[in-house]
Amino acid sequence: MKSSTRLWLASSALALAALTACGGTAGSGGIYGAPAGTSQSQSAAGALHTADTPLGTILVNGAGMTVYYYDHDTANETASACTGPCISLWPAVTSTAAAPTIEGVTGTVGTITGTDGAKQVTLNGMPLYTFAGDKNPGDTTGQGYDGIWWAVGPDGARITSVSPMPTTSSYGGSGY
Repeated sequence: MKSSTRLWLASSALALAALTACGGTAGSGGIYGAPAGTSQSQSAAGALHTADTPLGTILVNGAGMTVYYYDHDTANETASACTGPCISLWPAVTSTAAAPTIEGVTGTVGTITGTDGAKQVTLNGMPLYTFAGDKNPGDTTGQGYDGIWWAVGPDGARITSVSPMPTTSSYGGSGY
């Protein structure tokens, strides 16, 4: 991978982390924003909820960003399969709580120890991620990425209908 691509990926991941940490203002609500009454600190700490999108009702983080599964993960494993450069493009959904809450979700919520030592949120034993290519709340550009990344439904099922699928060259690397 070229140095300029690595720099872009690292910069994008940092920008996404900063934007996600900022979240919305308390009670901003909206179709993709944090639910009413959710503070910025709760949003940054992994407060998740559902949102209606063109893919149907999906899981989003506190900032309204789409949450994804990775097909290389295995349910109930103690570690994520997304490591190395993968984590720059697919940041883990983390929480400060051992048992985070997800509004509107019927699956089993838990955590594993993420690659950086933080608590990575799981649903039905599967680690959860966001996508650095999603720039705005409600974006689903990671959906179907390389045929291995999928938005998550409120029951914990993979949503396999495909929205615009980016090519690996669009983001400078493989989908991991």
